Amino acid sequence: MEFLCYHRDRPASLPLRRELGEEHWRYMDQYAKEMIARGPTFADDGDTPTGSLHILDLPDPAAARAFAFDEPNYQAGVYRDVLLRRWRNVLGRTMWDFPGGRSGGKRYLVLGLGAGQAADLTVPPDRDELIAYGPLLSDDGAAWLGTAALVRALDPAAAAARAILTAERYADIEVHNWQFGGRPS
Repeated sequence: MEFLCYHRDRPASLPLRRELGEEHWRYMDQYAKEMIARGPTFADDGDTPTGSLHILDLPDPAAARAFAFDEPNYQAGVYRDVLLRRWRNVLGRTMWDFPGGRSGGKRYLVLGLGAGQAADLTVPPDRDELIAYGPLLSDDGAAWLGTAALVRALDPAAAAARAILTAERYADIEVHNWQFGGRPS
């Protein structure tokens, strides 16, 4: 089962986040084989972290909750909240398989929070710019709750990333600056 976990930073938590850096990496190292995509989100300045995204393949919802809430930054209070949803990997690949690589263009996390009937269940036409894509689902996988995508937009405006979703089908669409994650070398 695939899950999307997005931890959103609490305001003014950057010093604590930095202090816990190695603890965070040790924890994430345990899940390296399960990762489909990962990486931090940033404020508009491109430098200030605003959250941490992980998409993983885990055995069940209980394992996903353990991943999300046992994470050292969460335990210490770095994060203000957690979005944890079942997710389906429509592209069938990891971020490391993205043919566009790590450079060129801007990267975004796009979260469409559902409202009503399911939307955007098939891959958009410009598949080459998608790093990850799929529906957000209830724990049992039966109910559509939205859509999440990691997208490269050659146009630096976040509007280009937002355009991959059918806006009127969502209660809200969030667009976050995102970058490929992983332990620094």
